[in-house]
Amino acid sequence: MLIRQIRQPQWPSLKRQPRCQKEHLSLLRAGRKGAARYNEIWLAEANSNIVKRKRGKSPWQKKRSRESKPKKGLARLMELAMTHKAPMAGGMALSALATIASFLPYLAIYCIIQEIVGAYPDFGALDVPKVLGYGGMALGGVLLNVLLYTASVALSHMAAYGTLYQCKLNYVSHIAKLPLGYHLKAGSGKLRKIMDDNIESLEGFIAHDLPNMISAFVAPVVMLALVFAVDWRFGLATFAGIIVSFLAYGGAFGGGRAKKLMEDYQTSLEDMSNASVEYIRGIAVVKAFRQTAFSFRRLHDSIRNYTRTVIPYALSQELMTAVFIAALNGICLFNIPVGIWIGSSTAEYPAFAASFIFYLIFAPAVASILMKVLYASVNAMQVSNAAERMDEVLAEPQIPEKPASAKPATYDVVYDHVSFSYIEDETHAALKDVSFAAAQGKVTAIVGPSGGGKSTIASLLPRFYDVELGAIRIGGVDIRDMSMAELMDTVSFVFQDNFLFKQSMLDSIRMGRPGATEEEVIAAAKAARCHECISKLPEGYHTVFGKNGVKLSGGQIQRIAIARAIVKNAPILVLDEALSFSDPENEHLIQQALSELIKGKTVIMIAHRLSAIRGADRILVVDRGRLVQSGTHEELIAQAGRYRDLWNHYTMALTWKFGA
Repeated sequence: MLIRQIRQPQWPSLKRQPRCQKEHLSLLRAGRKGAARYNEIWLAEANSNIVKRKRGKSPWQKKRSRESKPKKGLARLMELAMTHKAPMAGGMALSALATIASFLPYLAIYCIIQEIVGAYPDFGALDVPKVLGYGGMALGGVLLNVLLYTASVALSHMAAYGTLYQCKLNYVSHIAKLPLGYHLKAGSGKLRKIMDDNIESLEGFIAHDLPNMISAFVAPVVMLALVFAVDWRFGLATFAGIIVSFLAYGGAFGGGRAKKLMEDYQTSLEDMSNASVEYIRGIAVVKAFRQTAFSFRRLHDSIRNYTRTVIPYALSQELMTAVFIAALNGICLFNIPVGIWIGSSTAEYPAFAASFIFYLIFAPAVASILMKVLYASVNAMQVSNAAERMDEVLAEPQIPEKPASAKPATYDVVYDHVSFSYIEDETHAALKDVSFAAAQGKVTAIVGPSGGGKSTIASLLPRFYDVELGAIRIGGVDIRDMSMAELMDTVSFVFQDNFLFKQSMLDSIRMGRPGATEEEVIAAAKAARCHECISKLPEGYHTVFGKNGVKLSGGQIQRIAIARAIVKNAPILVLDEALSFSDPENEHLIQQALSELIKGKTVIMIAHRLSAIRGADRILVVDRGRLVQSGTHEELIAQAGRYRDLWNHYTMALTWKFGA
């Protein structure tokens, strides 16, 4: 099944994908179409690698597979950052130079101390021009550091925003091509969090943390070279303090336990986000049944689990972090006993005094420099986990699509021995060996009890899911041999639960055909009997849904969805409970409009309201995933079977009254 996960994702490295690497910038410069093309290349190669991993491999292929395992941690972050090589490499180089420049003031301070101590007690012999020269050196180092760091941040921001754009484009494009079952399983809260938080954190890391990381790794090298160059004995004492600090750091943030706690923390955040979205979306039900954040079980449990996860995560780091910071701030304490030892036995007191004073001044700078290592490493661990979350979604297999699309000659729809299950259990199949034909120019209605498989049949036609056994054909062409673009142009769908984006009514209706004129949209709205309600809105067809409290009833939204289908004018029309929200006054009018719309089209209509499908050319009765009856209304009524039972129950329900 397509909704089954591949546990070991195979995501292609840009360094190992020359085509992606070469075409990247040129495609992005080409605008939206170029970016979309780049996205297709990247995702196609990712899916290709996934398929390859599922097949058997020779020892040589297995070796290559091991070599091409997806990168994780800092290596993966660097791979993402280097998507834009030129600005990122330039930013990193300038950050390293800025770090080197930041040590010039300290070197100047040491030279000034030497001059002052050397002149003591006759300060009249102090070489003032030389001291001023060292002061100019310190000021120049500060200015050079500021200029280089500013240029570094500017370049890293260019790379960060480019990477953020590409990651979000890849992400939204990929999830749009995933089976509907994955979305139902993952939850919108999790997918939204990855989009809004995890991917967004990449921008901050690349723009700010990565230059700081370069600085954090360059600074200790320059720092150690400086402290050992001035006096190796004080250098060893300083180095001992650094060793103690990093041992504490390793205890806090090193090892698999810290990574596991981070993963558990991210998982609990995703679960809480899913529950929060569900709680907010169902706020009307929550209020009606007097639910609270504590009585709404799923939200309450997710918050409690988050609390249980975050506390050990925080406490696991607190002690060692405190030791790390204390050791850093106390590096000067390592130098004091060394200073007393050297001072008690030295004959060159001025040189000793200059060195000792310099190390006491320089110790806080050492602490500041190494704190950058701490913050950069912690941020890198958090962001790398966020990148892994993104990669897990990107590794989910898309619905497979052939590059060359077959175009059907007619628009007859045939279900050929179709079986499908939502879960990995054949005993709970949603459809079992379903076969029927929906002729072009005819209305094929599907009825049956709730949960019988009606909506599943409809969902398989536009490939929201793929069949497990059998095939679905349009004009003799298997829908799996059609491109998704061709298939979506062929099939128009009116859902039972429709959704309007926050856009104008005009754009909502012409979503299926963006090039439709306003006159065509208005004509479709009139046919769907929603023109009047749209005209009463503050700005008519240009009113933005959801803006300034603009809302519509369920029936109004459903009629707008029907208008969408009318504008799209696809040769195959699927109506999944399209009349479920229509009031008695408009039901007949909408049916009349649809009777004009469906001429020459293949129509598959799903309905609980049996009066809506009474005039269908053919009625299919589905029960427990199987096709049990087929015929016209009159034929099925004449038979003893499931349809007659449904019709009798329906007519009895129409005559039901209070007090009966």
